[in-house]
Amino acid sequence: MALRKSTKAGGVGVVAAALAATAFVAPAQARPDAPGPGAGHKATQRAMDAAVRAGIPGVTAQARDGRGIWKAASGVGDLTSGKPRGKHDKFRAGSITKAFVATVLLQLESEGKLSLDDTVERHLPGLVRGNGNDGRRISVRQLLNHTSGLFDYLADPEYSRTYMEGDGYLTHRYDTLPPKKHVRVALSHKPLFEPGAKHAYSNTNYVLAGLIIEKTTGRTYEDEVRDRIIEPLGLKDTSNPGNSIRLPRPSSRGYSKLFRAAPDRIDDITEMNGSQGWADGDIISTAGDLNRFYRALLRGKLLPPKQLKEMKTTVATPGSSYTRYGLGISRLRTSCGTTLWGHGGGMIGWLSMVVSTEDGGHQLAYNFNGDWDTSQMPKIVDAEFCGTSR
Repeated sequence: MALRKSTKAGGVGVVAAALAATAFVAPAQARPDAPGPGAGHKATQRAMDAAVRAGIPGVTAQARDGRGIWKAASGVGDLTSGKPRGKHDKFRAGSITKAFVATVLLQLESEGKLSLDDTVERHLPGLVRGNGNDGRRISVRQLLNHTSGLFDYLADPEYSRTYMEGDGYLTHRYDTLPPKKHVRVALSHKPLFEPGAKHAYSNTNYVLAGLIIEKTTGRTYEDEVRDRIIEPLGLKDTSNPGNSIRLPRPSSRGYSKLFRAAPDRIDDITEMNGSQGWADGDIISTAGDLNRFYRALLRGKLLPPKQLKEMKTTVATPGSSYTRYGLGISRLRTSCGTTLWGHGGGMIGWLSMVVSTEDGGHQLAYNFNGDWDTSQMPKIVDAEFCGTSR
């Protein structure tokens, strides 16, 4: 699940694009006082502190490069007690989950159990039908790179009012939502375009991808992610929540501005039923584990060369000439022209990002425990990889 602000005043609105594509701009020169990329991570700490001054409650981050591991935090993890944000906090990683899902499907392809060019119909017969939607014309690849044309279930106004905004969210935050409910919501709408015509980010794609994993393997999506990625890499702080409503410790509180009519109101939304994200955004992790995952992924520890090349084969993302989307990961360019691979993630109450150089030699992952200001996120990336703190 990737969230952005609604175009209407206040509140968390519907998905429009992968958070990794947010606000990366044309190349600019580093500030003269910046001692260069990485530079002891001082610029990164300054950017984190600036995000807190701009209104984000707290930030937790970890960078990993040739000089070692740097861990940092800024701001508070609990607005009531004033407890500082922790350097080892667990958080809801949102759409960063999509890279895990894409990795599992590419592993299944490498094992000959499916093809990215298979139709959705082949694996989920009869499921994607109605209102002009047709799983016989959509491939697995088109799910993974968001070129299917399927409507994003989070963009449905009734769903948004019920599960993402105001009193609707506070009333239904503990509801268990089965994946096929999300599919039904999406299929109540006509497709956005013909399959393959262009890119439009839709969480529906990854709900279907999770269902394909389950149909192909006869096991749960969560079991496959655990056995293929989490346990082999030793990601001890990464988990799928299932129906659990709580975050494992250590963790901070998560906060959201849920009410359009009260844009300054902040609600503690830490507890929520994990099933409301599922394969499009349910993973709970830490900055350290996300860096470890991306390092292994880009260094070929999880996928054979053919599948890793497919993952990094990108399509244009409308509205951004500096971001392109692959299979569960994005290629983006910083303000100083550095090319990175990564993904952003948003859940109600949380905003996250993980990025890495293509060689896996330098990673940065971080999380905000407030969901209302994505504009601060690329500034932290620029600080780490360009030595700037704009």
